[in-house]
Amino acid sequence: MQDYIFNSRRKAHRRRRRMLFRLLLLIVLIAVGTVVITQLTELFTSTGQSEQETRPRDLLPLPPVEKTRPVSRSQPEPEPPTGVAKVARKSQGAEAVPAAPSGAPRLQVRDRETVLAKTASTSPTEPTVSQSTASAPVPPQTETTIAETAATAGKNANPGPDTETKEKPQLRWREHQVKSGESLAVIFKKMELPPALLHQIINSSTTAKTLALLKPGQLLRFGFDAEDRLVKLTLERNRVNSLEVTRTEQGFSAEEINRPVTHRIATAQGSIVSSLFVDGQKAGLTDGQIMELANLFGWDIDFALELRKGDRFSVIYQENWLDGEKLGNGPILAAEFVNQGKVYRAIRYTDSKGETAYYDTEGNAKRRAFIRTPVKFTRISSRFTRKRWHPVLKRWRSHKGVDYAAPKGTPVKATGNGKVTFIGRKGGYGKVIFLRHGGRYTTVYGHLSRFAKGLRTGSKVKQGQVIGYVGQTGLATGPHLHYEFRINGVHRNPLTVKLPKSIRLPKKELARFRSAIQPMVAQLDELRAQSMVASAATP
Repeated sequence: MQDYIFNSRRKAHRRRRRMLFRLLLLIVLIAVGTVVITQLTELFTSTGQSEQETRPRDLLPLPPVEKTRPVSRSQPEPEPPTGVAKVARKSQGAEAVPAAPSGAPRLQVRDRETVLAKTASTSPTEPTVSQSTASAPVPPQTETTIAETAATAGKNANPGPDTETKEKPQLRWREHQVKSGESLAVIFKKMELPPALLHQIINSSTTAKTLALLKPGQLLRFGFDAEDRLVKLTLERNRVNSLEVTRTEQGFSAEEINRPVTHRIATAQGSIVSSLFVDGQKAGLTDGQIMELANLFGWDIDFALELRKGDRFSVIYQENWLDGEKLGNGPILAAEFVNQGKVYRAIRYTDSKGETAYYDTEGNAKRRAFIRTPVKFTRISSRFTRKRWHPVLKRWRSHKGVDYAAPKGTPVKATGNGKVTFIGRKGGYGKVIFLRHGGRYTTVYGHLSRFAKGLRTGSKVKQGQVIGYVGQTGLATGPHLHYEFRINGVHRNPLTVKLPKSIRLPKKELARFRSAIQPMVAQLDELRAQSMVASAATP
């Protein structure tokens, strides 16, 4: 008990010392701040007084006008004409002024203007010369001279378009290639541009806000004038699309610039010898085009199980060209696949509403409610069965799904449009996602290594959207995807289940559809004939 009291007192003593120390520190800081503020105030006050003392209080008087008037070297200085002097003296209430005597010297235009200016300056209380001369007649020679002088001055003040020689200022350009992890603020700092300028540009318009959506490899070009002001900023997203920001009197204006691209039609055809990917590459198709071809016929053909040697394919696709150079491939316009003697066709068509999709020759959409497989797999490691020896639990149990073996990290796609009802860990599934499609269908994706970013319970997904990646979590002996398909809560075999038919074009659209696809159908027929001739000629 005594130790407890002693410890409590010691702690209280320490707390008091800490409080006193903090109080003293606060007092010192207040004192230092007061001294600093006082010194700054005195400094600014003394600076203002010194500037006022250094300014000249009184201006020196100007010399008299008589001493500043130019004097000719060759002739004596002429006296002001009598007529002009009388105009200055009798301007109030005078109706006529006699002309100068014949013996008085004639003034040049410069002398007459000088005399008028002298008269106006020496009599500030009287009306100006221009006002007095409005009612007084002027000699004819004087009027002509003044008119010519005014016309010459007006011509010099407002030069015509032929006399303008102002050239467009040249800009000094600096370039910066966007690197991974860089933002627009970081790049502006490297260019020694203030953050306020970046804020002004980004908030100038909705188009300018897209300037912040940078990707590695894009090019930024900064144009500076002679005063080192940023006048123009260009973001080259690619060889076709760019964004240009220009300084104006009101601030900045942004404009999207798209270079014209030429579209060409190309074809490719081949036959299956080993696999779709290998033979597709031999035919000249890219990996992306092969995947697009597999997705087009993914519901009609199971490329893992139903592909046979001798199957043929033909593809009509679009190529994009710019300035005589190929930029890349566009979408597939039409395709044909002959599997085990059965012909499947897909043709790209844009309906009257502007929606683009792939259809067969009868107007049935190739995009079904569900795609057959959710992942690009190498083999099926386990099928749907009522009795299977579990490799981890070491006992017999049913397997109510299909296991697709694939490397770890392979993207997993949603087989249909739906909503996430569960995402997280759950028993033997490990990391798993449950998707509900309408009111009847549910799909399950288990043993994932990780989920797609931004995906959570309640999120809506579209068919073909990446929702996760293949892994080995839960009760699994190797990386694979466990895929289940349920109808009204009952497990069904994903490989054989019958699903709703595809959407068909309305009858009003069929006539327009058949007319639009006729050239593609004819070209597919020609390619099939060429392929059959080539295969017949091959021993």
